[in-house]
Amino acid sequence: MKKVAVIGSGTMGNGIAHIFAQHGFVVSLIDISEEALGKGLSAISRNLDRMVTKGTLSEMQKEETLKNITTLTSMEEGVREADLVVEAATENEALKLKIFSQLSDLAKPSAILASNTSSISITKIASVTNRPDKVIGMHFMNPVPVMKLVEIIRGYSTSDAVTTTIEDLSRLLGKVPTSCQDYPGFVANRILMPMINEAIYALYEGVAGVEEIDTIMKLGMAHPMGPLQLADFIGLDVCLSILRVLHDGFGNPKYAPCPLLVNMVQAGHKGAKSGQGFYAWGHGTKDLIVADRFKK
Repeated sequence: MKKVAVIGSGTMGNGIAHIFAQHGFVVSLIDISEEALGKGLSAISRNLDRMVTKGTLSEMQKEETLKNITTLTSMEEGVREADLVVEAATENEALKLKIFSQLSDLAKPSAILASNTSSISITKIASVTNRPDKVIGMHFMNPVPVMKLVEIIRGYSTSDAVTTTIEDLSRLLGKVPTSCQDYPGFVANRILMPMINEAIYALYEGVAGVEEIDTIMKLGMAHPMGPLQLADFIGLDVCLSILRVLHDGFGNPKYAPCPLLVNMVQAGHKGAKSGQGFYAWGHGTKDLIVADRFKK
C-alpha cells in the first residue's frame, strides 16, 4: 500500500491524512469545498509546526509530509488509484452509506474501504458495496497524531486477510490496533458514551455542577479530563448521534440520551466547535470556563 485517499478534511480526516503522509504515504485528501480543504490543510500545518517546536519532527520532515498530501474536491479523481480509502465524513449513517455505495464504482477492485465511524454498523456500510469482504472499521482516536489506539472493527463479511492488513498498517503508523466485532458502539463508545450521558444526567438532575462532576472524575478516577469537558471536545452533536445508535441498536432504555443533551444540540450548543457547551470556548486562553448557563 502506497496510495491512500481520505474522505473528509475535518478534525478526524485531516488528522488521518497527517499521520499517513508523515509516514511516507501518498495521500489524497477529499472534501466537497476548497474552503474546507484549506482549513484541513492549515490544521495539518499547525500540528506539524507544534511537532517541530517540540523537536519530534524536523523542518524537512514537515515539508515532506505536506508534499505527500494533495487536496481534491472530486471523489472520483481522488480515490481512483488508492490502495486504501478511509472515510472520515460526518457521523451520519445516510451520508456514509451514500459514500460507500459510490466507492463501489469509483475505487479500484483491489482497494480496501475503511470507515472511521465511531458507532455505525460496518456490516450495514459494507452491504451497499460490491466488496463487503474488503470493508472494515478503522476508528482513530482524537487527536489522531497523538493518540495511539486504532479500534479495528470487523464487519460480518470482513476477511481475515483485510483485517490483518489493516492491523499491520496501523502498526506501521505507530499505532496500537485493537480489534473488536461489529456491534453498536463497538467497544470504545459502548463504554464511554453511557458514562458521558450519566454525567449529563447528574448535571441535569442537580446532583452536582459542571466543575464538581469533572473534578470528581479527574481526581477520583485518574481521567485526564472530565466527562463533560470530553463531551465538549468530542462534540455534543456527535455524542447524541452515537447514543441514538446505541439506543436504536440495543433497544435498551439505559442508552436513551439525556434531555439536556438533546436540548443543547437543538440550541446549537455543540461544545468546543460551536464555542458553547458545558464550558465556554474560544476565549483565547487554556482556562476552563464554565458556560454562563451552568454557573452557580
